[in-house]
Amino acid sequence: MYGARRVASALVPSIPRPGPRGLSPRRERRPLPEIRVPVARAIVDCAVYVDGHRQPGRVSYTEGLARVRAAGEGFVWVGLHAPDDAQMADVGATFGLHELVVEDAVHAHQRPKLEVYDDTQFLVLRTVQYIEHETMAKASEVVETGEIMVFAGPDFVLTVRHGEHTELSELRRRLETHPERLALGPTAVLHAVADKVVDSYLAVTDRMDADVAAIEEVVFGRQGHALDIDPVYLLRREVLELRRAVTPLAAPLQSLTASGNPLVPKEIRRQFRDVADHLTTVIDRVLEYDELLTSLLQAAAAKVGIQQSTDMRKISAWVAIAAVPTMVAGIYGMNFDHMPELHQEWGYPVVLGCLVALCATLFVVFRRSHWL
Repeated sequence: MYGARRVASALVPSIPRPGPRGLSPRRERRPLPEIRVPVARAIVDCAVYVDGHRQPGRVSYTEGLARVRAAGEGFVWVGLHAPDDAQMADVGATFGLHELVVEDAVHAHQRPKLEVYDDTQFLVLRTVQYIEHETMAKASEVVETGEIMVFAGPDFVLTVRHGEHTELSELRRRLETHPERLALGPTAVLHAVADKVVDSYLAVTDRMDADVAAIEEVVFGRQGHALDIDPVYLLRREVLELRRAVTPLAAPLQSLTASGNPLVPKEIRRQFRDVADHLTTVIDRVLEYDELLTSLLQAAAAKVGIQQSTDMRKISAWVAIAAVPTMVAGIYGMNFDHMPELHQEWGYPVVLGCLVALCATLFVVFRRSHWL
């Protein structure tokens, strides 16, 4: 009988003991499986170009690259927008990209640069967009930045865009209307992207010129009004951000225009020189804005200091005027038994008249001294 009970108890499943205070035991949480997003979600457009003409039909980037390498002519252009690590890793493995540039393509906020890995050129461009605003006093941001990264190989072009502005769809359509330019190869796309970005710099500096003029008018134009120095700080901060985006691009463009670069055809090098000239114009403008805003900031700070000094003089003058009746009231508020003028009929009007005369005299003196 006892043995049967032991067998029966062994067959009954054990019930987990409750935890402290009658709570059920905790279950270990397993990490959720990572969901891979297909690369197609990040691809904006993908096409094969032969002799500058877009080939009909939709192709994947793997199929397009295989078709180009099998035919031995043309190139594939893949446009991506904000790919993640897994997506960019798949693309990099397909096109044989170095792992360092693949990592740079995923993580934005890169400095403008040009890197060469074997026969692949990697160009990083900072994009800018002017933010519309009514006045500088109501603006919180003037320039918005993003990034475009271009991989130019012998038979492929990859454009990776971060940010919501400076889309390349219009640029692709415009290039497709000029097949003679696309026939020059992937470096023609590299030049077109760089040219578009530098032209956007020129457009932004043209718009910022009006903001600088408005700040200059505010600093030197208003007389007798309180000056708000915050818009000056804001615009100078935005100019510095534009400067960080524009200035470092000079060195990569110089490398692309160098005659010793075998990866850039001679005709494309000539076109890159024009882009470099436009960039020089932009850099000169930005440096001019920076110097002008530095001077305006110093002038505004000096003007604010003068305003504060004037306010302090006014406060001091009124305090001095108010100190006279305060002092007299304090004297006559002392509890002395013998104060003869307190019992005179003319005591109150004489003291009151003296107070008025002294206050009026101080007011006239301070007014002539431009303290009031």
